[in-house]
Amino acid sequence: MTPMRIALVAHNKKKDAIVTLATEFAALLQQHTLMATGTTGGRLQSEVGLTVECLLSGPLGGDLQIGARLSVGEVDCVIFLRDPMTAQPHEPDISALLRACDVHNVPCATNVATARLLLDDLARR
Repeated sequence: MTPMRIALVAHNKKKDAIVTLATEFAALLQQHTLMATGTTGGRLQSEVGLTVECLLSGPLGGDLQIGARLSVGEVDCVIFLRDPMTAQPHEPDISALLRACDVHNVPCATNVATARLLLDDLARR
């Protein structure tokens, strides 16, 4: 299997969920190149033991950094556990990242159920 470049993002109230998900799929994720927004990446490194390139935090431009990489073909998959019940100060950046996924036909999971489906599919390849 060719390693994929996977971006991992989680809003504050979803950080525990992304750590749990990454722990469940750690063996799979270790086979791929991972990038994440700041705090999410730090937690995945310290709590799961994954090698993750940490970008800026989302509100400081991390979502835009991922979107820029995605737009030039440097991201193959996005897992973005969003908190739809809490207003985000950087909502335009979040919308831009999701739009970039749609424009460039990059799979994007925005909740745990969809992320599991995506990672299960990746595990079968």
